[in-house]
Amino acid sequence: MIIVNLDVIMAQRKMSLNELSEKVGITLSNLSILKTGKAKTIRFSTLEKICEVLKCQPGDILQYRED
Repeated sequence: MIIVNLDVIMAQRKMSLNELSEKVGITLSNLSILKTGKAKTIRFSTLEKICEVLKCQPGDILQYRED
């Protein structure tokens, strides 16, 4: 199972969902779906932009956990 820790990284960076949405260039609803872990896919270009804006690594956002 893939765990999305986007909310943790955003809290550490003191960044709101609205602010991240604007800086990354994706809709608030799509970012919310990703943040809640309900997304089925993510483009590498989107992940790259999120990492650029939050100054983090993909592994900071995505975590694998066995069921």
